[in-house]
Amino acid sequence: MAEGATGSTVPRRQLGRYLRDLRNRARLTVRTASRKLEWSEAKLWRIESGQTSLRSLDVEAMCKIYGAPAELTTALMGLAKETKARGWWHAYGDVIPEGFDLYIGLEEAASQLDWYESDLMPGLLQTDDYAKAIISADHPDESADEIDSRVNLRIARQILITRTTEPPTLNVALNEAVLRHSIGGCDVMAEQLNHLAEVSELPNVTIKVVPFGAGLHHGVMTGQFTILRFPLNGEGRPSEPPTVYRDGYTGALYLDKQHEAERYTAAFQDIWEKALDEQASKDLISETAGSYAQG
Repeated sequence: MAEGATGSTVPRRQLGRYLRDLRNRARLTVRTASRKLEWSEAKLWRIESGQTSLRSLDVEAMCKIYGAPAELTTALMGLAKETKARGWWHAYGDVIPEGFDLYIGLEEAASQLDWYESDLMPGLLQTDDYAKAIISADHPDESADEIDSRVNLRIARQILITRTTEPPTLNVALNEAVLRHSIGGCDVMAEQLNHLAEVSELPNVTIKVVPFGAGLHHGVMTGQFTILRFPLNGEGRPSEPPTVYRDGYTGALYLDKQHEAERYTAAFQDIWEKALDEQASKDLISETAGSYAQG
């Protein structure tokens, strides 16, 4: 797998799942397996959840303990080498929140993102000044250069939705509060909403606003979330399971069990149905931008 669009995240996750399945087939608990490998349980958990790269020799040792066939062992050792690939975002390693590089890799590999935001503009749709206002407030003790690095990273991610090779489908549902929260002042918000209106014209992007008048919908209970879906493989099945990402104040949450993805899919569908249609959403965005421009 070449360095670039998918980076190291997808092979790490794939390898982690294969190794977890082998352990389960061998009927070994995490505790038992970690003892046999002379590793900590935390290390084994990080490997199986795709949060760390692996040496081929480590994979070979695991496969031996799990009783994996020689052919499969060789294949997994080859996959381990791919976990060392580095994506473009690693250049920003000093400012990426712990664990967030995992999300960026998934975002790069996704073929579709279903995104609900309750309070703030999605990172992929933010302008420089809007992003700077949020990041500055969240990191008040950092220098101007550090803030700029974080802003540059966020803006660099946005090439994803306009790339020439298979840009992902982006379905975004915004609570009306996202438009009404004045982030950075009237000028910043006017520019941000005008940018939002422009992005909504892209063929792979659909933006809908959930008005205050929609009443109770699933987004009120779920809060912000993103469902990442991945391309189909040669067998017509998703190359990666749908993954739900939730960005919390003190850390991120990844959910990829089938019942979890299905529940959030149903929630997004409910939100989507209760949102204004595309044209009404564009009208509201433009109208609100105009009100900010007037001060």
